Amino acid sequence: MKKETVMYKQAKDCMIKADIYYRGKHSPVLMYIHGGALMFGSRSWLPLNQVELYYQAGFTVVSIDYRLAPYTKLHDIVQDIRDAVQWIKTDAMQRFEFDADKLILMGGSAGGYLSLLMGTMELNLKPRAIVSFYGYGDILGDWVMQPSEHYCTRPLVSREQALQAIDQKIVSEGEWERFNFYLYCRQQGTWLTEMSGLDPIRDRSLLEMYNPIHNIQDNYPPTLLLHGDQDTDVPYEQSALMYEQLLKSGISARLITVSGVDHVFDQQHFTAPKVQEAFRQTVDFLKTHV
Repeated sequence: MKKETVMYKQAKDCMIKADIYYRGKHSPVLMYIHGGALMFGSRSWLPLNQVELYYQAGFTVVSIDYRLAPYTKLHDIVQDIRDAVQWIKTDAMQRFEFDADKLILMGGSAGGYLSLLMGTMELNLKPRAIVSFYGYGDILGDWVMQPSEHYCTRPLVSREQALQAIDQKIVSEGEWERFNFYLYCRQQGTWLTEMSGLDPIRDRSLLEMYNPIHNIQDNYPPTLLLHGDQDTDVPYEQSALMYEQLLKSGISARLITVSGVDHVFDQQHFTAPKVQEAFRQTVDFLKTHV
């Protein structure tokens, strides 16, 4: 299993890259979008044991970067994801000869949100299916619009400390130190404004355009949601509400609840029997939809 790193987009001085684990001609494609609250993280956050799992299931795996907030706002972050999908369906498909018509999007946390959001895009950008690990379908909910009870138990981060944690420039790969900026945002209830540049009241109609749960149409792709019921970062209810709305809209959807686990359970508890069972069901879902 070899990895090839390519630049799929350049935005001014920022090179935006993807790691490709090529499975062979005509293989289906799994595009992975990393988490990190849209503020930190990188394509390297997809663990190799998960890459191997999907690779052995027959998929070419493409793990992508995208520009990060706060110096890149939500509109341009979403454009990066759109451009990544378009790149897979054009230049990358011509080069690697995989089957880009059999494209599935997967992501964790913020990457789950971006995957769910892509299901609301125009038909040529919709994937065959979507897998969201502990993602969120509602960026306008109280869970993120109000100070986080969980994160407020930690020492308070000042704005000055928060700004020191981030580069004063546009980046597409973010070190873990940037988490301090996110922590500040969650303690203040300002994450939505900081990452979007929009006011939740004045610009609500614009924000609703980026809210998956408000934009489910009858051609939304089949969706698998996985979430731990003890998640302290993204509440379990975020997947439950999205699941209910998908069913109400007549969309094929399934919710796998992993009991007793927190955020990022797929990495922290990869070998646990209940997590392995969740992965088995995930692979079955992937194969069903290609």
